[in-house]
Amino acid sequence: MTNARRTLAGAAIVLVAALALGLHFGYRAVAIGTAYKAKVLCSGVFVSHREPQAILDQELSADDLGILQHIDAHVGRDAMAVTASLFGLATRTAVYRDRQGCTLQFSDAKAVASTSLPRANTLSEESFSASIQTPGFDLGRLDTVVEQAFTENNPALPQRTRAILVLHRGRLVAERYAPGFSANTPMPGWSMGKSVINALVGILVEQGRIRLRDPVPIAAWRSPEDPRTKITWKHLLHMESGLQFDESYRNPLSDVMVMLLASPGAADFALAKPLEHEPGTRWRYTSGTTNIVASAIRQVVGEALYPEFPRKALFDRLGMSSAILEADARGTFVGSSFVYATARDWARFGLLYAQGGIWNGQRILPAGWVKYSATPAPHAPGQQYGSHFWLRYPAPPECKGAHPDFPADGFHAAGHEGQLLTILPSQQLVIVRLGLTRHPCAWNHHAFVRDVLDAVKG
Repeated sequence: MTNARRTLAGAAIVLVAALALGLHFGYRAVAIGTAYKAKVLCSGVFVSHREPQAILDQELSADDLGILQHIDAHVGRDAMAVTASLFGLATRTAVYRDRQGCTLQFSDAKAVASTSLPRANTLSEESFSASIQTPGFDLGRLDTVVEQAFTENNPALPQRTRAILVLHRGRLVAERYAPGFSANTPMPGWSMGKSVINALVGILVEQGRIRLRDPVPIAAWRSPEDPRTKITWKHLLHMESGLQFDESYRNPLSDVMVMLLASPGAADFALAKPLEHEPGTRWRYTSGTTNIVASAIRQVVGEALYPEFPRKALFDRLGMSSAILEADARGTFVGSSFVYATARDWARFGLLYAQGGIWNGQRILPAGWVKYSATPAPHAPGQQYGSHFWLRYPAPPECKGAHPDFPADGFHAAGHEGQLLTILPSQQLVIVRLGLTRHPCAWNHHAFVRDVLDAVKG
């Protein structure tokens, strides 16, 4: 064979390999897209009780998600399932189970039995005190602030606010919803769920079943030679486990996307990650960390009690009758991302922390737990993160006015697309903001909170 022929043959082999590699990654990306569409549509229809077309027109076509319009989706109301597919390829199905939400299905996942749980009662106005006769409170000014939260001033940066709710001294002083949403619409909290996991750990600490300084009980890490045996509950809650993880939402094949949308066990995916740094020496925000905590909770409470643990230990005690913490196909709660609740129930959760972990005179969280949760993690940059709560709203630095002065004791549960629960104990304020904000600079949360504070101060 001549040199020219060898060169052509080599080039052909490289081209074929490149095409094969491209097709492989392309297929995986399509599979992620179909899984996302199936899961979001399933939870939107069967958990939030919204019309499928509204979800297709909004969540599944907004801004950079327009590409998802090319993926077909079918809602099976009888089977309570959604199937999504692109030209018959990479078909993915999400199935709803009564009061447990939607779960993506995988052929290699061990079936999880459905547990029948009580139906939620419809929320009523009596859930919070209706009195707004608070001294020094400028109700008219607050109404203006809330109205502006629903006003779109920049078509290039749509806010898409869906719910605003403000509690002051435990009283409901402001509440408004976008068309198609109401006080009875459970909405996704995305990473606000991480703070729910904080509460579940706190409850186990209060019960004396775990100690934060102890290693987490993970079977896969039990070998004495495994350096991950040094990872403690505190390391995980502070996001300082040292585990390798890629939390990129722009890359469809990043760890977080594969974990949530292409793995039968989200926690199992995260648990398989190797150590990159010594535990407790580096901070890195990752959703995998939270799902490891959810798996460790499963080991502590046991298989029989785990499916109902969030409801019995937390949601029912606060009256959060709409709240659903969804699980993966192997039955472990996806606490990093898949929690749904009405704005009022998110407010109840915030009020628990504003009241120091006490609800109706009963201690739910350990004494000092709220202070611990809002204390900066040792290696968090700029002291922005505590224990599964943000101490500074996590807006990119390029966003105008993202980090002005803020009450020293304030902290947030924050999630994807602008889901925010702000807790200001010293001001006796709990603020809920839910939306579909795809661009991180479209919603200036600190400016909104500042305006609410100005109204409260009169």
